[in-house]
Amino acid sequence: MYELLYKDKKAKRGRLTTVHGVIETPVFMNVGTVAAIKGAVSTEDLERLGTQVELSNTYHLHVRPGDKLIRSMGGLHKFMAWDRPILTDSGGFQVFSLAGLRKIKEEGVYFQSHIDGRKIFMGPEESMQIQSNLGSTIAMAFDECAPYPSTREYMEASVARTTRWLYRCKTEMERLNGLSDTVNKSQMLFGINQGGTFADIRIAHAQEIAEMNLDGYALGGLAVGESHEEMYRILDETVPYLPENKPVYLMGVGTPANILEAVDRGVDFFDCVYPTRNGRHGHAYTNFGKINILNAKYENDERPIEEGCGCPACKRYSRAYIRHLLKAKEMLGLRLMVLHNLYFYNSLMAEIRQAIEEGRYGEYKKRKLEDLEGQK
Repeated sequence: MYELLYKDKKAKRGRLTTVHGVIETPVFMNVGTVAAIKGAVSTEDLERLGTQVELSNTYHLHVRPGDKLIRSMGGLHKFMAWDRPILTDSGGFQVFSLAGLRKIKEEGVYFQSHIDGRKIFMGPEESMQIQSNLGSTIAMAFDECAPYPSTREYMEASVARTTRWLYRCKTEMERLNGLSDTVNKSQMLFGINQGGTFADIRIAHAQEIAEMNLDGYALGGLAVGESHEEMYRILDETVPYLPENKPVYLMGVGTPANILEAVDRGVDFFDCVYPTRNGRHGHAYTNFGKINILNAKYENDERPIEEGCGCPACKRYSRAYIRHLLKAKEMLGLRLMVLHNLYFYNSLMAEIRQAIEEGRYGEYKKRKLEDLEGQK
C-alpha cells in the first residue's frame, strides 16, 4: 500500500508498505544485477549504507544461476541474505540492450544467451513465472524498451504490444500469487509506460494503464539516448496522467541532477548503475560535484573523498590511499569507491525526503544543483 504523506508542488513524499518492509520515497534503488552490488559490497554493507531497496535483473538471474535454483533455495531474499525489499526488472530492457541477439514476436521475445548462446524464450507469462520463482517484493511487467530514435509508426505498434503484454502479465501474476507454493504471495506488479519522446503516445498509454489499478507505474524507454531536456519534457507531459496515489518509477535514471529534476516532476523511485560503475572507474560523487580520484593532484592528498561524509571510506581512508589502491588494481579501492558513492546517493534521497516534508524542495533543489556544478 502506498501513502502520499506530503506534497511540495509536484514533488511527492510517500511511503510504500510491502511484505518485506516499508520503503520511504523518493528512493534510490541500489543496483545488484546478478544479486550482488558490483565492487564486493555485502548485504551488511548495504544495511549500513541506508539501502532501502535492492534491484536485480530477471533475465540475468534466469540465465545464471537459474530462477528455479533460486526458488529451491527459498527465493532471492534468502539466496542473497537480504531481508529488505527487492525489485526485479522484467527482462524487457534486454529486449533493447541485446538487440543483436533477439527477435520480438507477439508471443514474446526469442533470445540467444549472452553467456553461452543457448536459445531462450521470454514472454509476459515467462517473465512473471521467473520473477515469482525469485520471490521479489516488486515485479516489473514485461515490455519492449524501444530504441531511440524510433519512428512514430514503430513506437505506436510497440506500445500497443507492450499494453497487450501488460494485461497478460497482470493475469499471470494474479494466478501465481494464488498458488499455495508461491515464494511470495504478496508480490507487487508495476506497469511500464512507453512511447519514446512522443508525448501524445505516452499520455494515451499512461491513461490506459492507469485504469488497471496496478501497484505502481514506471516510465521506461528514457535515458536511452535522448537529451536531458527531452526527458524532462516527457516527464512534464506524462506524469500528471499516472495515478498520484501510486508510486512512480523512472527506470535507469540517473545522475544526481536527473534525480533532483525528476523528483520535482512527481517521480518516487529511481535506479541507475552510475554510482557503482563510476566508482569502479575512480569517479566519486560529492556534494560539490564529481571528482576523479585518479587525477595526479590527489596523489598525496590526506583528506577523505569528502570532508564530513559518514561513509566507511571517508571515516578512515585518504584520497591518496584510495587512489593508490585503484592504481594498483586492488579490489579494496573499488569497494571503498562504491561504498562512498552508494552512501552519497542514499543520503541525497534522505535530504530530498526531508526537504519535501518541510515544504522547501524548490529552494533545496536550486542550491543543490548549484553545488553539484562544483569541482570536477
